[in-house]
Amino acid sequence: MPETTPAPATTLPVLPALPAPSAQAERLIELGVHRIAGLAAAELRAFAASAEASADGGVLLAVHPDRAPASALAPLLRREDKAGFVVTDMTDVDLFAPLDTVALPDAPLYLLTGVDRGDRMADWSPDEALPALTAEARTPLLLTEGIHWVLQQPAVLERNHCFMTIGSRLRKADGRLDARTPALWISNGTGRDGRERRNAPKVGWCWAGNRHTWLGFASATDRRKA
Repeated sequence: MPETTPAPATTLPVLPALPAPSAQAERLIELGVHRIAGLAAAELRAFAASAEASADGGVLLAVHPDRAPASALAPLLRREDKAGFVVTDMTDVDLFAPLDTVALPDAPLYLLTGVDRGDRMADWSPDEALPALTAEARTPLLLTEGIHWVLQQPAVLERNHCFMTIGSRLRKADGRLDARTPALWISNGTGRDGRERRNAPKVGWCWAGNRHTWLGFASATDRRKA
């Protein structure tokens, strides 16, 4: 992790509470995510009902990435009436898979507990953040999980406080990890994004060894079935 020196205390933003699982299910149904995943609306509602009965705090409802890939979810994001998008040089976005250390429930729907944006790790690199999260028994979010979070709570994506989803990585043919790490932030409408996309939610990437003051590292305490 980066070397630090004492600094004045800063107050990190307080994020809104997650909606109840039943409300999250209705949001996904409204957006058509159940159809993308090949699920009946009733199946999603039943899962949410069982999650609500057992939830002991805020949980995030997620669809398994094999059922609803990032390329299908990103356009459903909205900010200031601008649709979300994937950067043009990430045509392989759906090939970013969970790290070997990230275990997903063997089910089309699952829950994440203790979701955090990781603001305190802003200005860390992914290479620095991952071992720190592991030491804290936290699991980094997948890209699809990060998109699900913003679909339910658009306010978690804000200027100067966006986040990386380093649980998803692309593995090369030789077994090594691609140096790109996926992230969610807000477009400035520059370069290949296009001016019409200014302020739109954006799926992009950063190098694993680079630091960015405006990117935290989203993580959770656990993944589980309802």
